[in-house]
Amino acid sequence: MNVIYNSPSYHVVEFPGHGFEVIAKHAAKGTYLSGEAAARFKEYLTQAAAQDASIETVDEYLGNYDDLMTQPAIYH
Repeated sequence: MNVIYNSPSYHVVEFPGHGFEVIAKHAAKGTYLSGEAAARFKEYLTQAAAQDASIETVDEYLGNYDDLMTQPAIYH
């Protein structure tokens, strides 16, 4: 498990070879992306990193996943 993105609004964890967990901190909810969705998500993140995208730009992209974030985020 690797934390690959952390902003005031979102937290993204990669489970190498499996997928990504995306947490919306403001809603305390998250989702898990795997398969083709995870591949597209990783492609975007790779491009964003190569272009040195701003936090606002990445957060705006992650906001597109808000409707999928239905699982409560439990912090330990």
